[in-house]
Amino acid sequence: MSSEEIKILAIESSCDETAAAVVVNGRDLRSNVISTQIPLHTLYGGVVPEIASRKHIERINQVVEQALDDADMGLEDIDAIAVTYGPGLVGALLVGVAEAKAIAFAANKPLIGVHHIEGHISANYIENKDLKPPFLCLVVSGGHTHLVRVVDYGQYEILGRTRDDAAGEAFDKVARAIGLGYPGGPKIEKAAKEGNPEAMAFTRPKVSDGIYDFSFSGLKSQVLNYINMAQMKGEKVSQADVAASFQQTVIDTLCLHAEMAIDEFKMDKFAIAGGVASNQTLRAAMEDMCKRKGVEFYHPSPILCTDNAAMIGAAAYYEYMAGRRDGWDLNAVPNLKLGER
Repeated sequence: MSSEEIKILAIESSCDETAAAVVVNGRDLRSNVISTQIPLHTLYGGVVPEIASRKHIERINQVVEQALDDADMGLEDIDAIAVTYGPGLVGALLVGVAEAKAIAFAANKPLIGVHHIEGHISANYIENKDLKPPFLCLVVSGGHTHLVRVVDYGQYEILGRTRDDAAGEAFDKVARAIGLGYPGGPKIEKAAKEGNPEAMAFTRPKVSDGIYDFSFSGLKSQVLNYINMAQMKGEKVSQADVAASFQQTVIDTLCLHAEMAIDEFKMDKFAIAGGVASNQTLRAAMEDMCKRKGVEFYHPSPILCTDNAAMIGAAAYYEYMAGRRDGWDLNAVPNLKLGER
């Protein structure tokens, strides 16, 4: 890696957070600005894509300006512009991509498109300065559940991914079903603290033809069926017990897959990332598993688990050092697969 300072202005707008950050050499965070839309989308019980796109348009310029101000830099100090170009909501992605291309063109700076999941993985580099590949990483968020072997910077082997609902998506749907509302992750976690995780014996989901793949739609259906049966019998449903039992089943599943991968690939470093990675019960379970296996455990702070631009700047640095540059034809790719270019 270069000994000089490489300063990257990064932009993230893949879902409902409008974010910009300045990151130096992939690990030194100089600013991290996030404008969230959660209060707005809570009114609708989930993210409304068109509203998200419009709010990104309203906020993107101010967020970028604030990120530069907070870093005490101008565009003349920046070496490259990075942006999430997939996966995500196509309208939301387009706002960030258009902003990044305009800035890069006007300031005559290199443009680097970054994969959203690669960003989540790279959030660990900011938090843990000593972390270097190879390592295993579990990315758990509202839209993604991936178990990834990080072979090197920018080089990934996907061991498993969700076949249907991502873990975070299942949290949202179950939270809605038991009357907790949106966003489901934090609400389920809070309610679960008052419940019994062994109250309901929900079956741990398995995928027969992919031992590392995930499937949470069946677990979600189990919860819905339990609630419907209880209502038909006139029985009271305990929000706390359902939340705790559902959460524990998800966590057990994630830990089991992670432990199997650690054993098979003989890994001594394991990291988690993504919005659900801020769940304290999940973190504690992963940490206990890693201690038992003699494996180093890494995780970002909660602010770096949510969608943010700092993680995009971290990932972009290693792309920049590898010589990757994108042209003015860079476009949003809503279903972009990790490792695709």
